[in-house]
Amino acid sequence: MKLILRSLLKLKRTSKVILAVVIICLVVRLLPYFAPIRAADIAQNQLAMQFSDRNGLPLGTLLTRDQEHTSVVPLNQVSPQFIHAILAAEDGSFYHHGALDMKAVIRASKEAIHAKRIISGASTITMQLARMLDPVPRSFSGKMSEIWLSWRLAAGMNKDEILSAYINRLPMGGNIYGVEAAAQTYFSIPASELNLAQASLLAAIPNNPTYFNPYQHWERLKQRQKYVLNRMVQEKYISGAMAARTSAEKVVFQSRQRGIIAAPHFLFWLANQIPPTPLEKGGLIPPLKRGVRGEQSVIRTTINRPLQQFVEAQVQQVISSIAANNVHDAAALVIDNHTGEVLAYVGSPDYFNEAKLGRNDGVQALRQPGSTLKPFVYELALEKGLILPNTILADVPARYAIPGAKLYSPTDYTERFLGPVRMRIALANSLNVPAVRVLEKVGVKTFLERLHQLGFEHLNQTPEHYGLGLTLGSGEVSLWELARAYVTMARFGDAIPLVSTFSNSPIPTDAIHRVSTSYTLPNHTIWQLITNILSDNHARATAFGVNSVLNLPFPSAVKTGTSSNFRDTWTVGFTTDYTVATWVGNFNGEPMRQVSGVTGAAPLWNRIMLHLHEHQEPADFPPPEGLVQLPVCAISGLRPTPDCTSVVQEYFYPEDKIAYESDNQFNLPPEYDEWLAKQQQSNLVSSNFRILSPHHGDLFLLYPGEAAKQKLEFKLAGNKSALVEWWLNGEKLDTNSANSLFWNLHPGKWTLEARSGEMTDKVSFQVELASIKPTRRGFSISNSQVKGNPP
Repeated sequence: MKLILRSLLKLKRTSKVILAVVIICLVVRLLPYFAPIRAADIAQNQLAMQFSDRNGLPLGTLLTRDQEHTSVVPLNQVSPQFIHAILAAEDGSFYHHGALDMKAVIRASKEAIHAKRIISGASTITMQLARMLDPVPRSFSGKMSEIWLSWRLAAGMNKDEILSAYINRLPMGGNIYGVEAAAQTYFSIPASELNLAQASLLAAIPNNPTYFNPYQHWERLKQRQKYVLNRMVQEKYISGAMAARTSAEKVVFQSRQRGIIAAPHFLFWLANQIPPTPLEKGGLIPPLKRGVRGEQSVIRTTINRPLQQFVEAQVQQVISSIAANNVHDAAALVIDNHTGEVLAYVGSPDYFNEAKLGRNDGVQALRQPGSTLKPFVYELALEKGLILPNTILADVPARYAIPGAKLYSPTDYTERFLGPVRMRIALANSLNVPAVRVLEKVGVKTFLERLHQLGFEHLNQTPEHYGLGLTLGSGEVSLWELARAYVTMARFGDAIPLVSTFSNSPIPTDAIHRVSTSYTLPNHTIWQLITNILSDNHARATAFGVNSVLNLPFPSAVKTGTSSNFRDTWTVGFTTDYTVATWVGNFNGEPMRQVSGVTGAAPLWNRIMLHLHEHQEPADFPPPEGLVQLPVCAISGLRPTPDCTSVVQEYFYPEDKIAYESDNQFNLPPEYDEWLAKQQQSNLVSSNFRILSPHHGDLFLLYPGEAAKQKLEFKLAGNKSALVEWWLNGEKLDTNSANSLFWNLHPGKWTLEARSGEMTDKVSFQVELASIKPTRRGFSISNSQVKGNPP
């Protein structure tokens, strides 16, 4: 010690000041760990809340942000029977020892040494409270930390304060904490009214809440109750005869749902939106992990309870009807388009069924959205002028090179291609290849930025991560995000935040889910056009038929989606008044068996929509402002000709009317060649008389000695029955073939012409001698393009 003092005296003045500052900082830092803990320091400052629906009907009580049921009551408002029971069961000498019960410690040590294993514990109520406040590992260092915290509690609080804090934090099974919450949940009575039978059963649960779960392990709980009653006899709280009568008394635990009337997922989610109190953020006692409790208050939500209960029932019924297809879970959300208010919120078929993952919230869970994002990429492409309302898109095989991966080849559920399709048909029937082509025009980065504008905050990876598959659902979004985006669509680009409580709620409105700021996306007309397409029942008939569950007896716009391997099905749609978003799938990720958006989520969407408009039909959607409707041939999308078999109306920009009247030629570009070659006779194919093979500009290599074996197919599209004349470099070839013939390769530059009546097509190609023999049979083709095929 003298040596240390001498060393300190020898330090320079500056060094002494620095050392003093370090010591002071260290003391200040460690002081909270030595200070006594007062009752106010661990007060449960954010009690459970009561929730009502928009009309004041109760939804549930005793809920906190972490899905716990709790309610704090003073010690004098708890039944003496429960206080005696819990003291007898957990710490009979509580009022006669300090933070530690040294007699119990000595007894437990002797028993452990004699049996060479732990026979009984020596944990006091004060030590148990310390463990509740600051859970630590069950190790020597953890036990020391627990004992230290117990001493601090005993130094700052009297016995009644410690016992009060303890009984209000007791784990009482599942997500129930505290004797008041347990009494209300299990028996619908306050803790002050517990009789001996009820009190002794509740006092038996905290020892091991899972093992003694009253709903699953009743016999175990009854055995533990006998132990509690025997301990009460030993502590002279009751007589042996009273214990026997109490043990035989019948006690009924009511269903857990009684604590929550409706919308459990919504209530727990809503409670979790409340900002933490200053105490929770860490203040007086840094080491403690405080619970979240506080004064009870009634929160008036936007939920419509009768509607909520209807939707809950429909979710259960729809899941039951398709359970044989390995479908177990569903979620639904209903929004008022005029106000953004959440009217119904169902996260799973049964919140209280823990075995079936009922607590999972399908409204907030992130899943692949399938095709539900397609309308937004079409809207963006129209907005930027990359496509027009009357644009013809190619639904033909396509391949996209992806660095480090195989060629990406989008395809549809039917694995068929429709060839040239109007933009309306492509979107209404949810065709994959046209959607990918449109995204390619827009750019993944630009589309991702638009999705962020629409509120898809969980799409937070790079554009390269999602790639062109983004429009087909390669990202993950929530049902909440989808519903919010479709509300923007229903309001023709005028976005509003989703609202879950009213402004007179005791919670600040900016703390509850007014998630996004209001904004308006450009071009009202384009959103109206997208809505018009999604509400066109005849336009989607190719994929869904005209009498599907998507067809309602009033105006509605709707889009379905199915993720890969049938893991998720979605249906999101709206009328002028409401947006309804539904999801059907499995929380555990198992694929469903042959369930798509129209057979999985759509029936649920249909039932909810019909119920919403049972008494009043919605208004019609307004037509796209400033656009003109003109007749087009359903097949070609051009002005009808006499041979057109089906004429429909399509929207055009007024400035495109002149081109419409003058252009009636329908010549498909080369990207259609592969598709045309596989088509049977049709008006569309007939109108595209074309040489499919060879392509114009192809170069073929003729290997030495292979002239007799190397043949080139001359192949034609658009003429299945009429005779064809084939001309090569001005000389007619002698053939009876109609649409195809094989020609032995000869070196030179060649011009091939096909003639049939007034129709003709011509291509030029070249054949050169190769200097080496081929490694395999056939010939090489130079200057040819890789085309595509779908996923």
